[in-house]
Amino acid sequence: MTNMNEAIESIKQSIDQMIETAKSLSEETIRWNPSEEEWSIMQILCHVEEAIPYWLNEIERLLESPGAEWGRGLTDENRLAAVANTEKREVSDVLNKLENVKDQVEKVLSKLSEEDLKSEAPSRNPRFGTKPMSFIVDHLLVEHASKHYSQIQRNLSKL
Repeated sequence: MTNMNEAIESIKQSIDQMIETAKSLSEETIRWNPSEEEWSIMQILCHVEEAIPYWLNEIERLLESPGAEWGRGLTDENRLAAVANTEKREVSDVLNKLENVKDQVEKVLSKLSEEDLKSEAPSRNPRFGTKPMSFIVDHLLVEHASKHYSQIQRNLSKL
């Protein structure tokens, strides 16, 4: 089971790495798409800026209503809009919002108990089935943030 302090630090570290990497790049590089199938760094940043608060809100909702259905699919309107509307966003705004996301991570995850992490609920995504809250933390926050930082690195290797 996830150690909350380690989970919080891992997520915050991934976000810090994304922010620091983006700050070192030109806007042209940040907005460059490696291919039609891949996201630009800006799209990745916008996705992370939307996704982490989404999952934190889901955790808070499950704390209020244990056992409630959680999650969303890949076609979720807000998820898609975060990536589709990147041309309307300023890089500095997205980076500032990512800084604020780190505080949200700390605030929400630090109040989870071991009992909360064991609490199970069904996902709206049939692929996941019924999972404990620790799955949301481990897979949809810690691992998700880390994978998107790696995705940024892969984009940069294609320049």
